[in-house]
Amino acid sequence: MQRPLRFVVEADGGSRGNPGPAGYGAVVLDPATGETLAERAEYIGVATNNVAEYKGLIAGLKAARELSPDAVVQVRMDSKLVVEQMSGRWKIKHPDMKPLAAEAAKILPRAQVTYEWIPRERNKHADRLANEAMDAGKRGGQWEPSASSAALDASAARALAAPPAGPPGDAAKGAAAVRAALATASGTSATAPARAEAGAGTLFAEHDATAAGHVPAPAPGPAKAPSATPGWGPDMGTPATFVLLRHGETALTPQKRFSGSGGTDPELSEAGRRQASAVAEALAARGTVQTIVSSPLRRCRETAQAVADRLGLAVTVEEGLREVDFGAWEGLTFAEVRERFPDDLQAWLDSPKAAPTGGGESFTAATRRISATRDRLLAAHAGRTVLLVTHVTPVKILVRLALGAPPEALFKMELSAASLSAVAYYADGNASVRLLNDTSHLR
Repeated sequence: MQRPLRFVVEADGGSRGNPGPAGYGAVVLDPATGETLAERAEYIGVATNNVAEYKGLIAGLKAARELSPDAVVQVRMDSKLVVEQMSGRWKIKHPDMKPLAAEAAKILPRAQVTYEWIPRERNKHADRLANEAMDAGKRGGQWEPSASSAALDASAARALAAPPAGPPGDAAKGAAAVRAALATASGTSATAPARAEAGAGTLFAEHDATAAGHVPAPAPGPAKAPSATPGWGPDMGTPATFVLLRHGETALTPQKRFSGSGGTDPELSEAGRRQASAVAEALAARGTVQTIVSSPLRRCRETAQAVADRLGLAVTVEEGLREVDFGAWEGLTFAEVRERFPDDLQAWLDSPKAAPTGGGESFTAATRRISATRDRLLAAHAGRTVLLVTHVTPVKILVRLALGAPPEALFKMELSAASLSAVAYYADGNASVRLLNDTSHLR
């Protein structure tokens, strides 16, 4: 049985006069990646702060329901009144609040929604949306998503704010916090030169974390300025290292056809088997892979088995490492998809939430699946070097999350058949990309 999706809803409302010109803002976030899934904002005329806050809550819950009516939702607001009233701890006495609270309570089943108070500085995204809505009302108009900069303005603030209570260790969150802190303090990129030192020669070697330019994620509480030497930090111990191997070629690979988990599940071609043998020899020469985990698709299992036979290891199959389902595009070239499904293809290129024609999997859905798989594997293999034999999209998503790069970065990475990439994950939740698309073993 598939687990329900999980969303975070952040909501806020404001009134310039209380009562006065008022507006609300709400955002739905993916808790695994921090990505914005939906935004809502509206100028509501003259109202009080509390009415605007409730309106924001209602809009956020409705947006989450539109994404998935079965989702488990954590609401975060800086309104103590709304949080306590909706949690059932405070009585609702004001006549203007009662119908709004009743409307909010009916949007999703009570068991699916929890409420958490957060300080205002951690609610910047929704606050900015509310202010954009009030600004639009002042101009005599309404908030327009295309004119909003709330997501961009809030991202650095969210990274610098204290992390919410919950399960430890999302690598993307730790990395984002460090980058934001360094960028704020120094005005430069937080990708320190020291990070680049961990190249192919030290790919899987155990090492002092400071040698890789590792910066620990900030502890809960107000963000502090980094040390005067960005890119260096205390020894966090041996990281878990995921060596990411894209499978060898199939008959579809040279033709550049969409080949996901919803197609014919092709086997390796003769060229692909040679590539698998070559990468097995390269990994044997390095001698540091301790565990092999493979996508369930045949091309990956065959590649993984070639390596396992050479290293004397077993292969564990992990469903979460499968390629995305490309729906009706399976087996087609990009040009053929553009000719047959031009609008769907353009939507897919424009938004990670758009899925391929015919029930395919969007990049947003794939990111949730792959980040959950990453966390399971990290918990099971702390401090070990694990070979993950998988596909183009999972490798790119793992690299993107480690870098904290935006979704469009998926279209900006080259990943060849039988190529090696690597990401190290540290005990504080930070991550370091050590290698991308290495094909030296094939030459």
